Amino acid sequence: MPTQAEIFKKVSATLVEALNVDHEEIQPTSTLQGDLGAESIDFLDIVFRLEREFGIKIPRNELFPESIFQGDPEFVLNGKVTEKGLKELREKMPFADIGKFERNPDMTAISDLFTVDMIAKYIEGKLGSKA
Repeated sequence: MPTQAEIFKKVSATLVEALNVDHEEIQPTSTLQGDLGAESIDFLDIVFRLEREFGIKIPRNELFPESIFQGDPEFVLNGKVTEKGLKELREKMPFADIGKFERNPDMTAISDLFTVDMIAKYIEGKLGSKA
């Protein structure tokens, strides 16, 4: 099983290729959309590349569960993620650090959860469960 550092290095290299960014731009806290300029179409490419790089299968909506909140009033109210929505987020994305997001659960900030570190933790979990 690769180390955290090896996983991070491979995730970084994958993002450099997929998003055409420089290695220096990729930090653990870099957000895919805000910092690295990813668009929704890039997420599919990133998933494909990660699957190939790590030899794993990433089910649709598992790494980037964007559809969690689409149109469900129990999860989102007035542009804010509800307590029930936060619970769902914690269950669907145990590898994401939602602490900061919880303090101001604005829907516009949800993309900030998708960081380089979040992807590395997700991959680490997938590889750990495969071992």
